[in-house]
Amino acid sequence: MSKIKKLGTRLANQIAAGEVVDRPASVLKELLENSLDANAKKIEVELEAGGTRRVLVRDDGEGIDSDDMALALDSHATSKIVALEDLDAVATLGFRGEALASISSVSRLRLLSNASADSGAGWEAACAGRDMDVELKPVARPKGTTVEVRDLFFNTPARRKFLRTEKTEYNHLEEVFRRNALAAFDRAFELVHNGKAIYSLRACRQRIDREQRLARLLGQAFIDSALHIETSVDNYRLQGWIAKPEYSRSQADMQYFFVNGRVVKDKTIAHAVRQAYRDVLYHGRHPAFVLYFELDAAEVDVNVHPAKHEVRFRDARRVHDFIYRQLHRVLADVRPGGVDANLQAAAADSAQPPQQTGLQLAERIADDYQSSGATGFADSASQANGAAAWAPNNFSERGGGQYSAQHSIKRQQAMQRLFGAAGGENSVAVHGQQQGEDIPPLGYALAQLMGIYILAENAHGLVVVDMHAAHERITYERMKRGWAASAMQSQPLLVPPSVQVSQAEADRAESSTELLTRLGLAVQRVGEELLLLREVPVALSGCDAEQLLRDVLADLSQHGSSERVANNIDDLLSTMACHGSVRANRRLTIPEMNALLRDMEATERSGQCNHGRPTWTQMSLAELDKLFLRGR
Repeated sequence: MSKIKKLGTRLANQIAAGEVVDRPASVLKELLENSLDANAKKIEVELEAGGTRRVLVRDDGEGIDSDDMALALDSHATSKIVALEDLDAVATLGFRGEALASISSVSRLRLLSNASADSGAGWEAACAGRDMDVELKPVARPKGTTVEVRDLFFNTPARRKFLRTEKTEYNHLEEVFRRNALAAFDRAFELVHNGKAIYSLRACRQRIDREQRLARLLGQAFIDSALHIETSVDNYRLQGWIAKPEYSRSQADMQYFFVNGRVVKDKTIAHAVRQAYRDVLYHGRHPAFVLYFELDAAEVDVNVHPAKHEVRFRDARRVHDFIYRQLHRVLADVRPGGVDANLQAAAADSAQPPQQTGLQLAERIADDYQSSGATGFADSASQANGAAAWAPNNFSERGGGQYSAQHSIKRQQAMQRLFGAAGGENSVAVHGQQQGEDIPPLGYALAQLMGIYILAENAHGLVVVDMHAAHERITYERMKRGWAASAMQSQPLLVPPSVQVSQAEADRAESSTELLTRLGLAVQRVGEELLLLREVPVALSGCDAEQLLRDVLADLSQHGSSERVANNIDDLLSTMACHGSVRANRRLTIPEMNALLRDMEATERSGQCNHGRPTWTQMSLAELDKLFLRGR
């Protein structure tokens, strides 16, 4: 007796529906994508009871012809693709033809549509659980389509009991609405829940309109801290907004990445973004971003997952490198108040003698100070040893920061000319403010607090700087530039360790010999699943070489590239910079503080230290007035 039986149509439809529809949010996702594919200019969404009772999507798109109404509710019926070749370059959000069929098999569905702009008469098709034939009847409706889904999972109580509370289901629905509203700025969206209007978003034509929509959907705080990016290389184009490191999240709940208009979650993309934020984000925090990546449709495979959340890139390594480099560049350019070409040139020239570093950056306020004989930050020799001896000449010879009598007189004379005759070392006057000169973003130093913080005044109010964290970032960036300017040097291991790996990893190592050599790793294959590690980078001679090789091979297998060696070297330089930076309780003079502020303005990523902690904060005059109830 045969044990194999063909499933009934109803059961097969409900099983297939489980791959597409698992909660009301899945229904809304499919319906919104259909509306966007139909070129709708306005999309209205109405929800009841978190979508479990009713989900309605109304649009003014192209509509469905009366002859196609019944077919639209059948399985594997679509207008998006025709031949197998179309699957290799899908340019629409939907293409499988399963959405309406799956939804109708587990709900009571009504479909109203009109494909003619000249007539107000459309057609209605209704079905409940696919238990009866679809019947058509005329209905008054302007051009466009309306899909109403009631009583989701009414015929599958086992699945309905897995739905959460109304509030939870609504949160998922709102997230789907948010994603689609972010995906299509040129369309208008409305959302109503239980008769209450939640969102009414107009179509966006300009960047300022898009940012207003972002603020409405993600909060004003996001857009206030966001950096806009728009760049293209060959056939790759990336645009959108990334939040500054100080606007980080405790979880990855504000990360939206769109590939050709489709929101996706991709490991390659996630890794590239993490790498870009690697040394500016505090441990355990997550970045926030809304990014749009465009490339040829043939370069990406969207037919990977039934819900279409995942994609596969034809050249994942190139995509990874492109996204990482673009985001890394934008984050590197974040400096207090921006930076001009002169400051960039000064920062690039930081390997010059100390007198050419901090002082040139503060030239417009420190002409007299330079003549006093003080110096700027550490020279390249001390940086190479990790001891960034940032100090004036003879500053630390006796540990007390004392100058010779002659030098003190010169410095006092210079300070009087800098800050006014009544100024002195701790003058609170902002030089140049009375003279109408431009005030630098971080202003001018006033004093040092508890040997830890620098207090400065700028055009907006009070600036508080963590001097150790700030100097740590300055030293770290210089050390990285110095390391990048030199070739990767390797050191032979006295006893080369044998590393047991899989055959796939051994094959990867053998085919990537040139890349591993550039990373400072000399690897020899001595067996089917055995590698011999003969050389490692000099800077990492004391590391766990075997684990380093395994991690590099894992990265090569997953991403096609590896940043392990560079990251390990950066970690080492970060530690050296931390130990070599100015410490707490070290007394600084006003000119020394100003030199530090000017270097911060010229240093990449100077808003955070190497560990992701903020280096400075601004307190506006209005905030200070509020503390003391002024103006009330």
